[in-house]
Amino acid sequence: MPLNSRQEFALLITLMLVMFSTIVDFMIMMPLASYLMAEMHVNTAQFGLLVSAYSLAAGCSSLLASSLADRFDRRHALLFCYAGLMLATLACGLAGGFVSLLLARILAGVFGGVIGSICLAIVGDVVPPERRGQAMSWVMLGFSLSAVAGVPLGLWLAAHYGWRVPFIVLTLICMVIALAMVKCVPPVRSHLAQLDRNATLLDNYRELLRERNHWWAVGLTAMLMISGFLVIPFIAPTMVANIGISPHDLMYVYLVGGAATIFSRPMIGRLTDRYHAPHVVGWLIVLSFIPIVLVTQSLPWSLPWQLAISALFFVFVSGRFIPATAMVTAATHPHLRGRLMAFNSAIQNFASGSASLLAGLILTQQGNGYLANYGWIGVLSCVAGLLAIWVARQIKAVS
Repeated sequence: MPLNSRQEFALLITLMLVMFSTIVDFMIMMPLASYLMAEMHVNTAQFGLLVSAYSLAAGCSSLLASSLADRFDRRHALLFCYAGLMLATLACGLAGGFVSLLLARILAGVFGGVIGSICLAIVGDVVPPERRGQAMSWVMLGFSLSAVAGVPLGLWLAAHYGWRVPFIVLTLICMVIALAMVKCVPPVRSHLAQLDRNATLLDNYRELLRERNHWWAVGLTAMLMISGFLVIPFIAPTMVANIGISPHDLMYVYLVGGAATIFSRPMIGRLTDRYHAPHVVGWLIVLSFIPIVLVTQSLPWSLPWQLAISALFFVFVSGRFIPATAMVTAATHPHLRGRLMAFNSAIQNFASGSASLLAGLILTQQGNGYLANYGWIGVLSCVAGLLAIWVARQIKAVS
């Protein structure tokens, strides 16, 4: 049943809040690095494991959802996974040590990893193609909101009350958002009309994976995630260790960067609807090389300059995913969209987790605390970006 403009707006705002809480749950580990590394005495490789544990677990659960995602009402699937994420987030706040925190992050990844794909599949099913780029930009404003409000608040809470409190507060916020989901997310069952209930799990995978266009679509996501997550997990610790920024000032990095994307994301969404999406994503990737290089060189500039660089990083590196996601949702037919988005989420999480692990192995901590080799990580990030441009040109729009 089509939604009127008011219902559609309420749905998009609710999905944006879902994305906000999910992204905060994932991102909060990275700026808390200095607190966790000091309290739990973990090195860069172990911290990379804490970050990647979420991503790799999310990849595994998304891979399973690649066969099952289109068998359920998307509303029910979203509510179930969100409930699991709330429990896992609470477990993170109650973790007694490195091992229990690692297990809690794995559990969070299992549930949180598929939430984004369900949200995007709902948008793909409910919003027509000519308005889908703008709708994606609204939902993906959850990233901006997480950077402006979620992560800075988490850092402030960690600085004043300890690193566990942000997870407890986030659990309470998730409870409120869950109530909004019950009211504003309608049943999404149109894809079930084309469901072959006699198909096995293997049949579902075969139908999904035999289409070459699907592979190009998830390949674009993989290259963008590798490009981003070679750099992103270690922005906070390198700013503290290499540049000398106070851990208390890190909140301003996320606040300024997130605020910039509040204005840039709707603009990128409109550009995606107006122009050829592969061209938009290509230009955004090229422009993203500027802040990637500046961030990874750890230039000893003052805080205002670091904030300006961070704003460019947030705008262009995260902005690449708006046209890219619109391309992925258009690369398949509606009855396969849930499975493709789940498979895309799996690839996304495997790619980000692998990139975080690789970056943690490349970085070395010197005796004075300086984190070396970050510049080479920036070079690898740009190479992955160039590959993403080529892959984007191979994708064909289907629906």
